[in-house]
Amino acid sequence: MAVDPKHASVNGRKRSPRPQKSHREVADELRARIRSGELQPGQRMPTQARLADEFGVERGAVRQALRILQSEHLLTNVSKGSPATVAADPGRALTGPGAPPLPTMVALAPRIGAAFAAPHVEIDALCLTAISLTLAIGEPLRQIHAGRLKPAKVDVRVLLPSSHIDLAFPAPVDATAAGRLRRHWLAQRNAQGQVLQHNLLALRATHGIDVRVTFRALPFTPPVKLYLLNGAEALFAYYMVTRREEEVDHESLEMYDAEGTRSMLFAFEQGAGLRDTTFVEQSHLWFNSLWETISSELELTS
Repeated sequence: MAVDPKHASVNGRKRSPRPQKSHREVADELRARIRSGELQPGQRMPTQARLADEFGVERGAVRQALRILQSEHLLTNVSKGSPATVAADPGRALTGPGAPPLPTMVALAPRIGAAFAAPHVEIDALCLTAISLTLAIGEPLRQIHAGRLKPAKVDVRVLLPSSHIDLAFPAPVDATAAGRLRRHWLAQRNAQGQVLQHNLLALRATHGIDVRVTFRALPFTPPVKLYLLNGAEALFAYYMVTRREEEVDHESLEMYDAEGTRSMLFAFEQGAGLRDTTFVEQSHLWFNSLWETISSELELTS
C-alpha cells in the first residue's frame, strides 16, 4: 500500500504516537543524526513541514530547533523559504551534548545564541567581570536586529564580586600597587556591566521585547564561573590563576589573575542523563541561594 507523503517520516522512520516534543528535543534528535552521519555533510534537510509532521510539533518549534543547530555551525541556510543544509564539516561544530570542553571565548557564544531562540530567554551568570557574557551576547543581538530572532522576553541576572571586598584575584605581586589594580578592575567590571545592560535594555525600544537585567554583588571572589541558560543548561569553568604582566595606568604591573575568556567551559544539559540533570538542578539551587541570601544590591558606578 502506498504511503501518503504527508505522513512519511524522515529517512523512512516510522513515527509512533508520543507527547509533543520541545524545540530542544527536536534539535537534540537532528543533532544526533548529523553527528552519526545519518544526515551527511552538504545534504539538504527535509522541509520544515515534513519535520513538523514527523516530530508532531508546530513549524515554529522546528524553526527554533534549526536555528539552534545553525548557531552550533551544524546547519547552514536556515530560512523560512527553503530547507536548511547540513554544514560541510559538522565534525568541527563546537557545541552540543558530548562536545569536549572548550575555552569560554569559543564555546559560550553558540550556546547563548541558541538560548535566544526561545520565546522567553533566561540567563543567570556568576563571573568576575562579565566580559565573556557581554561578548557572547553580541551575536544573538545582531540576529535580533536582523530580524532572524524575536524572543518575547529576556531575563538576565548577573552575580559579580562586590566593590567593598579585598579581591583574591586579580591581586598585585607587589602589595603596594593594590589600590591601582583595584581601581582598574572596578572600572572594567562596571564598564562591561553597563555595556551589557545598555545593549539588552535597548531591545525594549527597538523591538518591543520585555527585558529585565539585574546585577547583585557577592561578598567573595568567585573561583569559578557559571552560566545557566533557560533552565536547561549549565556551563561551568574554573578560573585558572596565573602570574602575568599587564599595563595599568600606563605602567607595567605584575599580578596574579585569571583570564576568564580562556577558561575551559564544561557543558551540562537537563535530560542528558542523571548526572547532567542533577548538576543543572543543583547549579540553579546554588545560584538562587547566593542571589537570595548573601548577595547585595550592586551599582555599576562604585
